[in-house]
Amino acid sequence: MKPIDSIIFDVDGTLWDSTHLVAEAWNQILIREEVSIPRLTAETLKSLFGRTLPDIARAIFPNECPARQLELIHLCCEREHEVLLQAQVPLYPDLEHTLQKLSAVYPLYIVSNCQGGYIEVFLENTGFGHYFQDHLCPGDTGCAKASNIKEIICRHRLQSPVYVGDTDGDHSASREAGIPFVFASYGFGTTRDPDYSISGLRDLSRLFLS
Repeated sequence: MKPIDSIIFDVDGTLWDSTHLVAEAWNQILIREEVSIPRLTAETLKSLFGRTLPDIARAIFPNECPARQLELIHLCCEREHEVLLQAQVPLYPDLEHTLQKLSAVYPLYIVSNCQGGYIEVFLENTGFGHYFQDHLCPGDTGCAKASNIKEIICRHRLQSPVYVGDTDGDHSASREAGIPFVFASYGFGTTRDPDYSISGLRDLSRLFLS
């Protein structure tokens, strides 16, 4: 195994699972805005998370014009942030213990395809901001995941990072960025032939601290 010098994480499906709470928040907006679509569920969102926000908006609101799609998704995200800041969001087992151990050896980063402010909500909700050196998302840069991974690598002069995520899109972004992919098989998606696979966060210690 080639030595690594840093670890970049996805959020949803990798560090926590906010989908039940997000679905509740988004449904509140659908009712308020009188949008006639089926009620959103956590399973619906799990199939969409990992895409960029405009892609998610098109999938959820196919009968709306593009401008209205974006307006609705941004309203949903505003309400989502309010809900998540007040809620106890389910974290994946061993998260803080694993971050403590890894951050003592490696700089840690977050790159997600979420909206601006979402990573900050995660860090504020959990109190885990001190474990991470930096983070990026399309809401910050206007760029998708692969470009943001490259930006983190360039900004911090990383030589041998890995990316930890849970979807085939995460795998593709890692490939495009030219770094190994660690597949979180406990998350939302599937993929083929990752460089590494973990069934829980504690496995990262086995991979990179042994």
